[in-house]
Amino acid sequence: MPLRNVLIVGDFAEVNGGQAKVAIDSARLLADAGIQVSFFAASGPVSSLLEHPNIRTVCLDQKTLADNPSRINAMATGLWNSQALRALRQEIQRHDPATTVLHCHGWAKALSPSVGRALTDGRLPVLYTMHEYFLACPNGGFYDYRANEICTRKPLATACLTRNCDSRHVSHKVWRVARSAIAKGPGRIPRHLHDVAYISETQLRAMRPYLADDVNLHALPNPVATGGAKITSASNDTFVFVGRLSPEKGGLSFAKAAKMAGVPALFVGDGPEEESIREAYPQAEITGWVSPEEVQRCLERARALVFPSQWYECQPLVPIEALLRGIPVVCGSWTAASEVVRHGVNGILHDKRDIETLAESLRLVQSIGDFESSDLERLVSPENHLSRLLSIYEEMLQRRR
Repeated sequence: MPLRNVLIVGDFAEVNGGQAKVAIDSARLLADAGIQVSFFAASGPVSSLLEHPNIRTVCLDQKTLADNPSRINAMATGLWNSQALRALRQEIQRHDPATTVLHCHGWAKALSPSVGRALTDGRLPVLYTMHEYFLACPNGGFYDYRANEICTRKPLATACLTRNCDSRHVSHKVWRVARSAIAKGPGRIPRHLHDVAYISETQLRAMRPYLADDVNLHALPNPVATGGAKITSASNDTFVFVGRLSPEKGGLSFAKAAKMAGVPALFVGDGPEEESIREAYPQAEITGWVSPEEVQRCLERARALVFPSQWYECQPLVPIEALLRGIPVVCGSWTAASEVVRHGVNGILHDKRDIETLAESLRLVQSIGDFESSDLERLVSPENHLSRLLSIYEEMLQRRR
C-alpha cells in the first residue's frame, strides 16, 4: 500500500527557529502534494501555515523549558514529559502502520526524551531528522562554551562529566547530563532509532559514532527558498554578519578582523557581545533583530556574507541564502557552511581561527565576481526536499512490507 499519511512530531507548532520552520514547511509541502498530515507539537501557538485541508494539528499547549514560569516543573518535565508521551502514543494509535510514516524533528525544548519510547516501540516506521546534536551531546552542540572551542570529548564519558562546558551554570550542565543519560537509557535514543536523516556531512561525521551500527542513514538537506533576486555583490562594499551576537557565532572576531582589513561591517542581530563588538569596531552598524524581509534587504548591501561561527553548526541557512543571491561567503573550513563554499569561486575558506587570517579572507573575497549557483539551488529547493521526503518514506514503508 502506498504512503497516505505522515505524522510530524516536534516541539513547536509555530515558526520560532530553523527546526520548527523545516517541520512546518515540510508539512505544507506534503499537504500540497495530497498527503494527509498530522502535526503533533508540544508548544503553541499554532502557526497559520498549518491551516490546510490536508493538515490536522494536535498541539498540547505546554510551556517550553525556557518559557515555563516554574523552574522545578521545567526541570522535571524536561527530563521526562509523561503527558507528551501519553498523547503521542494515543496519536500513533490513530494511524495505519501500513500507510503512515512518523517523522520526528526534535524533542529537546519541550517534548523531552520520554517520546523516545513511542518513537522506538515499532508500531510506526519512524524517521528522525537531526537538526542539532542532542542525540549525543548534552549541550546539543559539541561545543565547549567556557573554552570557546569545539569539544571532542566523548559524551557522558569521564572527561565530559568532569568538564563544565555549559554557557550558563555548572548546575545546568549537571541537569543536561542527566537528561542525556535518560535519553540513552529509558528513552532508548539514539541507539534504537532505525532511520535517521542528517542535514550535512559535517553533522554526520560528528554524530555517526553514537548511532546504531545498522541504522539507515538518509541525506536530507533542509529546504531553502530563494530570498530574492540576484544582486551584483561586486558593486557593494559592506561585509554582512547575520545571527546572534554570542561568542560561538564569532561576531567579535569578525568585528576585529573587519577593522583590521579596513572594511565596513554590518551586524544583523543582537546578543550578549553587542557592546564588545561596538568597542572593537565603533564604526560598525548593528541593526538588532529584524524581520526576514529586512534581512534580505540587508543582504542586498553585501559585498560578502561573513560566517565566522566557531562550532560545527549543522546546516546554516543564511550562507545558502546569500549564495543563492550571488553573494560570496567567508567561513571556516570546520563549519557545515564550508560544504557549499568553493574556495576562490563563490567564497573564501580558511583553516585558522585567528583575527589575522579572517582579515586576510575579507581582503581575498573582494576578488570574487559573479558565480553560478543553480546546482545549489536545485539541491536545497523545496521541490527537491519533497522528492527526497517521499523517496525516503516509500523506502521505509517498503522495508516494513
